[in-house]
Amino acid sequence: MENVLYIGNNLNNKVSNLSGIQTLGSLFESEGFCVYYASSKSNKLLRLLDMAWTCIKLSRKIDIVLIDTYSTQNFYYALLISQLCRILNVNYIPILHGGNLASRLKNNPYLSRLIFKNAKRNVSPSMFLKQIFEDAGYNDITHIPNTIKIDDYNFATRVYEAPKLLWVRSFSKIYNPELAIHVLHKLSESYPNASLCMVGPDADGSQKSVESLAMKLNLKVKFTGKLEKKEWIDLSKDYNVFINTTNFDNMPVSVIEAMALGLPVVSTNVGGLPYLIDNDVDGILVAPNEPEQMTTAIISVINNFEKREKLIKSARNKVEKFDWKQVKQVWFKALDLNSC
Repeated sequence: MENVLYIGNNLNNKVSNLSGIQTLGSLFESEGFCVYYASSKSNKLLRLLDMAWTCIKLSRKIDIVLIDTYSTQNFYYALLISQLCRILNVNYIPILHGGNLASRLKNNPYLSRLIFKNAKRNVSPSMFLKQIFEDAGYNDITHIPNTIKIDDYNFATRVYEAPKLLWVRSFSKIYNPELAIHVLHKLSESYPNASLCMVGPDADGSQKSVESLAMKLNLKVKFTGKLEKKEWIDLSKDYNVFINTTNFDNMPVSVIEAMALGLPVVSTNVGGLPYLIDNDVDGILVAPNEPEQMTTAIISVINNFEKREKLIKSARNKVEKFDWKQVKQVWFKALDLNSC
């Protein structure tokens, strides 16, 4: 049995969605790896201390440390744990999740080199960040896409009489949830029965302003709060277009899941999205923070049967390649480890 320590925000509360540590970690366990985790502490300082202590405590037992690496404050978790791994002579692999890591490479070049130049290798879920890092002089970047178990996502047929929008994300300013409200408002001019469901936890207090905007515009929007994956997948059967409104992004799993479910995706053209979606082939990309463009794109999906069917089928074909049965082989090679 191979021993893996997975460092990341292993939180399970009302203000956080499932993270990479919770999804990928369980997949490794299903392959026979012994996976240790840090940390589930809510307090940021205690979380960091728990990460460090777990790393020290298990340093002689573990074969590799995986570090979920983001571009915001969690960047410093990756910095400190990676340097601790170097001191302890333990190999580590940063997993590049932060959609704005390009800014870290530019604004913190020395700290970035400490993390990424000394890693066993760096894993990027998106071709977007792989390209960013290679342009910055990092040549040891392995692309391993975010993965799903495709059999968990039933490809459903939907009715398209009016737009029924589904939005699945944390309520956070970087994901621009207010754009979804503005889009619904414009759609309601042509489709009085248009609807919107917003699924996700309130990460930074943004949900209150979104609810206020919906009330001000006299729009009925369904807010479910955080749902378990199976719950929102079941809910998705009642909706016919998936919208992604973010201003920064990498390779969002929720978009991959929507593509697997047969929901046509209309997304902002930012970060890693154009590396995931081929515009007008398996989804539609529009400029960020442009409700008029997103509205027009959604109407084109509703009104054009042939275009819609092409988008839906092409998207499903693409994400079938992200199935764990295929992706795990790339992970095994990157880890240089063997499952049981």
